[in-house]
Amino acid sequence: MTITTSAALGREMSSAGQWFHPAEPSPDATVRLFLLPHAGSGAIIYRDWERLLPPGIAPQAVTLPGRHNRREEPTFEEFDPLVDALHDAVLNDLDDRPFAFFGHCLGAQLAFRLTLRMEAEGGPSPALIGMSGWSPQGFFQPTEEQSRMPEPELIEWIKKLGSFPAEIYDNPEMLALVVPALRADLRVAAQYVDDGGAVTCPLASYGGRSDPLQEHPDAMTHWAGRSPSYLGHSEYQGGHFYIDAHAQSVTAHFAARLRRFATGR
Repeated sequence: MTITTSAALGREMSSAGQWFHPAEPSPDATVRLFLLPHAGSGAIIYRDWERLLPPGIAPQAVTLPGRHNRREEPTFEEFDPLVDALHDAVLNDLDDRPFAFFGHCLGAQLAFRLTLRMEAEGGPSPALIGMSGWSPQGFFQPTEEQSRMPEPELIEWIKKLGSFPAEIYDNPEMLALVVPALRADLRVAAQYVDDGGAVTCPLASYGGRSDPLQEHPDAMTHWAGRSPSYLGHSEYQGGHFYIDAHAQSVTAHFAARLRRFATGR
């Protein structure tokens, strides 16, 4: 996970009440891409994607309430209200251009449920979704109790995941910013219930070869039954946050498929 200790960069990534960074997508792009982060983080984890993606794709990364410059806003601690709020934010931001979702970990959960809802409503829906670091079956799911574990235990747990840079753990000020958002997101993830739902749009999955949250080796194969247009799984060296080291490869792979399905090229 790529969290920075720079307050200035945090200010750049979101403003109070602002769901997306950048707030306005590039007017020259033909396709929009909404990026949803993992638990405890925000738009900042995708800070390199605008540079890595081709100019025809306009990325907008999500910052949920309770982190970065939205840290004064109350966090969501229930799954359905969070999906409701995110659904409204996306719909209010859409224009006539095709769009896609890419989510990592909790972000993948949210992107998947959001797509199911949008398709069920028969309104705008994504041309493609990317699911990273999570599958509806075979992945670790936190419990309500784990979200409330004492801070020393919580910190040791996220250390094992490689969730934050080493300097975070020895910085009380940074921990004070990170831990409340992480606890809220763990409570949200604990409420996820897999109902076997499937989307109709194309779906591509991504993961790290040694992800400690992947409890069953065949976990990512379950995506094959969740879309009639499943595009397969791309696996990379690394653990749960493989996406940091392989951002260039992931963006190139996903962008090629997004151009195909959103523009027919």
